[in-house]
Amino acid sequence: MITAETVRAALRDVEDPELPVSIVDLGLVRGIDVTDAHVCVYLTFTAMGCPCIQWIQEDVRRRVLAIPGVQSVDVQIVWDPPWRPTDMHPRARAALARYGVAVRDRTRSRSDL
Repeated sequence: MITAETVRAALRDVEDPELPVSIVDLGLVRGIDVTDAHVCVYLTFTAMGCPCIQWIQEDVRRRVLAIPGVQSVDVQIVWDPPWRPTDMHPRARAALARYGVAVRDRTRSRSDL
């Protein structure tokens, strides 16, 4: 049986081509719907101009179609709510820190600091 968790586990192997981090840990996977043998994955990105959008979509399709029983995949891009650094799993923050990338949530206003 295909479940959203089965799909999410497969997507943990999809990395952002610019960052050595899983799209799941980055918080880019916004949702997964499974209906019989059809899977719909809802993705967001860190920026609308991300040059990796098409590569990531293709990798998501390939990984999901490799799951036994999946016959079709639809990848939907969503921008609402916008991605924020707080969407990342602590594993992603730790991986980025190892590569010298500091991540701060710049969406807060000065009054929130």
